This record gives sequence, structure tokens and C-alpha cells, in this order.
Amino acid sequence: QVELAESGGGMVQAGGSLRLSCTASGRTDSSVPMGWFRQAPGKEREFVAAINSIDIAYSADSVKGRFTISRDSAKNTVYLQMNNLKPEDTAIYYCAGRRQLLLSTPNTAREFDTWGPGTQVTVSS
Repeated sequence: QVELAESGGGMVQAGGSLRLSCTASGRTDSSVPMGWFRQAPGKEREFVAAINSIDIAYSADSVKGRFTISRDSAKNTVYLQMNNLKPEDTAIYYCAGRRQLLLSTPNTAREFDTWGPGTQVTVSS
């Protein structure tokens, strides 16, 4: 079993930065596709960014140029660097992993089968 744990959330003013971390424990494969999704109050969960098994990154249009996903395979950790944060980025951020190496539609939550509990990010104006 693989477990994911997010960290690094918090409260920041608009224009600020945060770095989220997602560490995998258990029977892990450090090359599996990983993703970040978020859910704001009253809204559906939405795609933020993903990285596939050969470290090609994908991101939502709403965060392009501001958020960067990366991986440290030696630490079984995926990061989400978030810069120039906006109040509309406020949400619970979830880390997600996929057991299979092939990632067909990286922006789709159903592609991922393991989820962390989430970490709150709050951006004040």
C-alpha cells in the first residue's frame, strides 16, 4: 500500500509564494505519475498540475507561469512551487498518485488512484 502525505500549506498574502510537498511512503515507485488537484469551498475538485513517469509536466491554464511541479525521486517527494499567489488559489490542495506508468489524461482526477488527505492553502487579498 502507498500512502501520500502533503505538507507546506498555510496562509499567505496575495503575491506571495508557498511550496507544497507530497511524500509517498509504503511500496513506492518513484517514477509513477503524480498530480496536484485542489478544491475550493462550494466548488468541484480541479486539476492543478501533473508530472508523468518521464517527468514531463502539465499544468492548468489558470496556474501556468505561476506554479511548477517537480519531483525528487530519491526522496519519493513531489513538489508544487506556487508563486504570485492569488485569492482565487485558496483551496484544499490534494496530492494524487497513479500506480500505472502510463498517464493518458493528466488533468483528470480518475486517472489517479491514491490520494493524500489534503493541505489548506489560504491567500488573503
